Amino acid sequence: MDLHSMRSVLPFMGMVIVILVQVSNMFVIKKAISIGINKYVIVVYTDLICSLIFLLFILITHRLIFPTVTTSVLWKIFLLSLISCSSDFSSYIGLQYSSPTLNTAMLNLIPAFTFILAIIFRMEKLKWRSKSSQAKSLGTIVSIAGAFVVTFYKFPPIVRSLSDIASLDQIQPLQSNWILGGFYLAAQAILISAWYILQAITLKEFPALIVMLCYQYFFNTILAAMFSLTVVTELSAWKLRLDVGLFAIAYSAVIGAAFLTALLLWCLMRAGPLYVSMFKPLAILFSTVMGVIIFGDGLFLGNLVGAVIIVIGFYVVMWGKAKEENTIDDCGTWNSELSSEKVPLCKTAQKTQSAALQCRNLLE
Repeated sequence: MDLHSMRSVLPFMGMVIVILVQVSNMFVIKKAISIGINKYVIVVYTDLICSLIFLLFILITHRLIFPTVTTSVLWKIFLLSLISCSSDFSSYIGLQYSSPTLNTAMLNLIPAFTFILAIIFRMEKLKWRSKSSQAKSLGTIVSIAGAFVVTFYKFPPIVRSLSDIASLDQIQPLQSNWILGGFYLAAQAILISAWYILQAITLKEFPALIVMLCYQYFFNTILAAMFSLTVVTELSAWKLRLDVGLFAIAYSAVIGAAFLTALLLWCLMRAGPLYVSMFKPLAILFSTVMGVIIFGDGLFLGNLVGAVIIVIGFYVVMWGKAKEENTIDDCGTWNSELSSEKVPLCKTAQKTQSAALQCRNLLE
C-alpha cells in the first residue's frame, strides 16, 4: 500500500475505532449501572480523572506559554460545564432505563436540535427559498418523527432477549421505563445542541481547546460532586473497589474520554468535520450487533424502523449543512450555522473550530 492510500485509509480506520470506543463505553456504563454501581458516582469520578489527564497534558505542552483566561471566558466555560454536567446525568439516567442502541439513535438528533435552537436564538435565518434551509428543515422534522417512533413503538420483537422470560404483567413497566429513558436521552441531545452553540461563541474568544476542556472537566467535577453528594449520602457508594464499577470509571475516563478525544481530533484535522459526521449512524449498527450477539439484548421492530428514520433525517440535515458550507471560500469568512457573525478564518482555523464543535457529540 502506497503512502497516499495509507493516508486515506487511516482516517477511516480511526473513525471506526472512535465509534467502537463510543459504543463500548455505553455498554460498560450500562453494565456497571445494572449491577448496582451508582450512576452519579460514576459521573463524578470520571470527570475528576478526565480533568487530571488534561491538566497533565497542559503541564507538558503549555509549560512556557499558558493562554490568559479572562473573567468573561471563565463564566462561559462554567456555563458550558453546567450544560455538560446536566447532559451527562441525562445520558446515564436514560441509559439506565433504556439501552445503548436507543442512546446512539437519539444522538443523531443533535444536528436537528442545533438547527432549531440556532433559529430560536436568531443565530440562523430560515430562508425557505434556499435548498440548504429546506433540507435542514425537512431533515429536522424527519429526525424528530423517528425519535417518536423509536421511543413509543418498541414492539414487536424481532430477536428476543436471553432474559426475556417476563410475563405479560411485566411488559408494561418495561415499556414505561423505555419511554422515560427516551425522554432523558432526548433531553441529552437538546443539552448537547445548546452546548454546541455556546461552545462556538466561546471558541471565538478563547481558541485554546485543550485548556478549555481541562477547565470544563474541572468545573464538571465540582458541579457533579455538589449534586451527587446531596443525592448519594451513603459513604459505601463512594468507595472504589476492584470490580466492574472501577473498570467502568477508568475505561470511561481514559479510553472513552481522553483517548477518544485525541483520536477524534486527529481524524477531524485529517478528514474534516463532514467526513467524521457521516460515521455517526454507524454507532447504531455497532450497538445493535454488540447488544444482540455479545450481551443478549433483544431487537425490536420499532427500534429498527425509528433508527432508520432518524438516520435518514440526519443525512438530510447534513446534506443541507454541506451545501451551505460549500458556498464559503476556503480562506474567506466562516458563516457558521451557529452564528450570524462573520469571522475571517483560513482552512486550518475552520477545522480547529469544527473539531471542537464535533468533539462533545461523540464523547457522549
